[in-house]
Amino acid sequence: MKFAEFQAGQVLEAGPYNVREAEILSFAKQWDPQWFHTDPEAASEGPFEGLIASGWHTCSIAMYLVADTFLGGSESFASPGIAYIKWPQPVRPGDTLALKVTVLEARTSSKGLGILRWRWQLFNQLDAEVLDLEATSLFKP
Repeated sequence: MKFAEFQAGQVLEAGPYNVREAEILSFAKQWDPQWFHTDPEAASEGPFEGLIASGWHTCSIAMYLVADTFLGGSESFASPGIAYIKWPQPVRPGDTLALKVTVLEARTSSKGLGILRWRWQLFNQLDAEVLDLEATSLFKP
């Protein structure tokens, strides 16, 4: 989508995305090698009663969906940061995720940059929220 297509109050959706155990293990072994992400047997005895995806993996899934669905062919070029990230529920092998994006603000800076503040929420197949974040994206004039 082009920057001009984003409007405050707009709600966009993307997905589904099916999470595989092999993907959880591969991501965690490389980027977040904690036992509850990398060892299904140990994780089954842990506080989550099973293997869960890294929160960073969950963010990566959301980023993939945003880039693939909304940012391809756009003027997007950077992000100055994230206001907050929350992982209210864990992502598990076999989950099917759907993304809901709410445009909070779309404005043009004095230098002509497009500034987009948007909330990304991922939900699993039970409609449980597994990710909530607020991002800012920059677009070339």
